Amino acid sequence: MRIYVLVEDYSGYESPFLAQHGVSFLIEKAGKGILFDTGQSAEPILHNMKLLGLDPSSHVDYIFLSHCHYDHTGGLLGILKAIGRRVPVIAHPSIFRRHFVMKPYLRDVGIPFRREEVEELADLYLAPKPLEIIEGIYSTGEVCNRENFEQGHIGVYTLRDGQIMEDTIMDDMSLVAKTSEGLVIVSGCSHAGIVSIVKGAIRLTGERRVRAVIGGFHLIDASDERIERTVREFKELGVEEVYTGHCTGLRAEAAFLEAYGERFHKLHSGMVMEF
Repeated sequence: MRIYVLVEDYSGYESPFLAQHGVSFLIEKAGKGILFDTGQSAEPILHNMKLLGLDPSSHVDYIFLSHCHYDHTGGLLGILKAIGRRVPVIAHPSIFRRHFVMKPYLRDVGIPFRREEVEELADLYLAPKPLEIIEGIYSTGEVCNRENFEQGHIGVYTLRDGQIMEDTIMDDMSLVAKTSEGLVIVSGCSHAGIVSIVKGAIRLTGERRVRAVIGGFHLIDASDERIERTVREFKELGVEEVYTGHCTGLRAEAAFLEAYGERFHKLHSGMVMEF
């Protein structure tokens, strides 16, 4: 299995690749490709794919959206047009809901287009439960069992029956791949809690060895106590390697670097991982 970082917040030292606040990975296995998230816009992803020798029309067979946020979904329509054929788009059924913040002002931060625009170009598979996409690669579905220390309001809201409600981002889903070396877990922003996601992936697959956890961990505003607990839980769960960036935050990255040494890797556009 090969994973390409098509876009990330960081592009790397002296890199020809473009960066953008957001995430997009291409996961290839058994001759099929899953595009995991689509950043804010298609342009940097398509630029970076060209540098990597990847043609979207032949390398993308599925698109998986981890959650509704614009920095993970904004490039979807542009990518679909570049693919030039209908492909399955896998996401949570609530992904098109109204999703917004109110500080410092009212602003929509959800998926920046209508469901109908996607359906003109692709086939939607909106599934809240785990779904096997390629043999051995699963969507986790909703992460309902969330660790207490990972729960907390992050200032996002939705509308339900005309009422403003706190949004718990139940559409946050990840991918987990079973490999001969153990599980490889790929997350977008980990709003469900990265420890909760890893534990859920272990329960889903029955595999206890965790080869690698990849993605944004959303610890950028977390307390030192939560960061320390997260790193400790990773060690106790036996997570072997950590690849992170995006919304993880410098303090959390530093904590993982100290704990993992050479087995910590900072994500950057153009990075390629093989398992």
